[in-house]
Amino acid sequence: MDTAIWFEDLPVLGKLPLAKAAEKLQEVGDVVSAGKLQASASELAPIPKSYKAKSSRLWPFQDKPWQHTAHAFGYIAPALAGPTKPLAIQYAGNIAADVTLKKQRVKITLDRLRVADYPGSGSHQILFDFYAQNQVPGNVEHLHFTATYRALEGEQVAVIGYPIFVGLHVGTEGVAFKCFTVNVKNQDDEAFLKFLDSDVFKAGLKLAATLQPATVPLSGMALGLTKAIASHNRNVPVQDFYMGLDFSAIPTRARLAEGSYIAVQIPESFQTVWDWNDWVYNPNTGQLVAQADLKKLIPYNYVVFSVSRYEGE
Repeated sequence: MDTAIWFEDLPVLGKLPLAKAAEKLQEVGDVVSAGKLQASASELAPIPKSYKAKSSRLWPFQDKPWQHTAHAFGYIAPALAGPTKPLAIQYAGNIAADVTLKKQRVKITLDRLRVADYPGSGSHQILFDFYAQNQVPGNVEHLHFTATYRALEGEQVAVIGYPIFVGLHVGTEGVAFKCFTVNVKNQDDEAFLKFLDSDVFKAGLKLAATLQPATVPLSGMALGLTKAIASHNRNVPVQDFYMGLDFSAIPTRARLAEGSYIAVQIPESFQTVWDWNDWVYNPNTGQLVAQADLKKLIPYNYVVFSVSRYEGE
């Protein structure tokens, strides 16, 4: 994706060379993990250049959710309200597309943001950037919505149904989303980001039926803000994923329908063994849990956003 509309030049922590990742961890106060990475980076120094690139990805530990770059994508179908049995979670590429959403408008909300483990400890200030393509007649708008949230280590952000895009236009080929999160530890930036807590930003980005001249500059400002914050000292990008949802029958793609979409940050090796049948959504607690033990949470960072048909004028 074009760096002008995304953050390709700002890799998440899991993509950094060991030495650079160690520097970032040192900045946020995780001296233990930083020391292990520095030691591993030193051990790799004598390795010839032809092998160094591959070897630089050899982490000395595999138990930190923030170190991984792979994601598992799930889907929860709409259900009737009220206490009920746990709801199944499906792979997002194993659902039927809702073709009635073609050329329609939808509402996108952030429903869960779990901080199982972010760099550092204690309370985390999280800068969240959500990108989408708004396919208005005759044009495509590249939209960014930026918000800031706070959560303690091992807990969820206190948010449900947070409006992101209200009235997003769906094209004939579907929609495309990207999410990017930054762990903000720079105190000056933390103070600066308080303005994102205003009612104006909490209302989400409301879109009109036609092209809006002010939308692109506003999205550009949000993009520039996130890029600036992510590149500052003591701030660390953590999650970065892309999800394209279409109407095809291609089994390796994800499909668009009303419901909730989940992106879990998992180890690369888990992509071959991760099975959504092992996990369910418990509507009585509002949590994603193990099917065999409803008290066991998914031990990784994840984002849940929902898609629903826009009911406005």
